[in-house]
Amino acid sequence: MSTTIVPLTPERWTDFEDLFGKQGACYGCWCTHFRLTPAERRASDRERNKDHIKARIEAGPPPGLLAFEDGKAVGWMQIGPRADVPEWNNQGRGSAPVDPADAGDPNVWAISCFFIRVKARGRGITHRLVDGGVAFARENGARLLEACPIDLSRDSRSIGLFVGSSRVFEKAGFERLLERKPGRPLMRLVL
Repeated sequence: MSTTIVPLTPERWTDFEDLFGKQGACYGCWCTHFRLTPAERRASDRERNKDHIKARIEAGPPPGLLAFEDGKAVGWMQIGPRADVPEWNNQGRGSAPVDPADAGDPNVWAISCFFIRVKARGRGITHRLVDGGVAFARENGARLLEACPIDLSRDSRSIGLFVGSSRVFEKAGFERLLERKPGRPLMRLVL
């Protein structure tokens, strides 16, 4: 089956909405976890999260990529400058930048989240999204691309896989920088 990877633009909102479903994927997160402070997340709900990400998509530039098979969105990957996902830069996280200046550098990008449609899991879509993300980051002037995936998960349905698997990033050429939290390496690809 052929997979097409495209940026998430406002015209593709209905595809994104269909992929995330009525619940908003990952318990109504709508891929806002790293965009909102903990206090904002506690005060929010799935509808506010949905409105937040929709406004972000409409404002541009694209905050991530969609994977399509047979005209249907089957996967999502959030990718863009680190500054676009401020909580990902929080010094208490494993994903915090090695150089604090990287948090605001528009040329230091992050792959922070994934969501794959249940029926499409196990077919390599995450690999294709990462490959597409590397090209997308290069095309948009990124010099570094970072991720903070999970090392081990025996269950392809694991909620922890929203950050991706380190095996996927290793295959794409990312190198481990450090590991602040067991099983959660900060990885980097120099572009």
